[in-house]
Amino acid sequence: MKIQELAERMGLSVHAIRFYEKEGLLDNRHVQREKNNYRSYTGEAIERLRMIKKFQGLGCSLAELKEVFQDQDTNTKTHQQIIEWMEQKKDEIERKKAEYDQILETLDWMIEYRKALMHNPEKAAAMLEAIKAVYPH
Repeated sequence: MKIQELAERMGLSVHAIRFYEKEGLLDNRHVQREKNNYRSYTGEAIERLRMIKKFQGLGCSLAELKEVFQDQDTNTKTHQQIIEWMEQKKDEIERKKAEYDQILETLDWMIEYRKALMHNPEKAAAMLEAIKAVYPH
């Protein structure tokens, strides 16, 4: 299939697909040149792009993606090394989740405070005093 069809099918831009190819994430199993020098993408390209999107969703960097795919293509790492990498990635995601949970708590407090300012100024003042007691200057 041509790059535009692949891009539409995968929800990616043509530029992104070319970038992945340039970075070595797509190789001759995924893209072939026709006689007119147009790129033709295989079904394996769809699977590789799905994996790229999944790993990016996990917060993987380009360097990590290259390492993951290099290992997948060559089987150079042991199962233990792969497990350790996955555990590190999981820990990283859990830390980010904790940060997001804290941000959400802060936003919830701020929303409640602003609503109290509009409808119950006494409650807003009490909320502000309570937060000052927890976080004194």
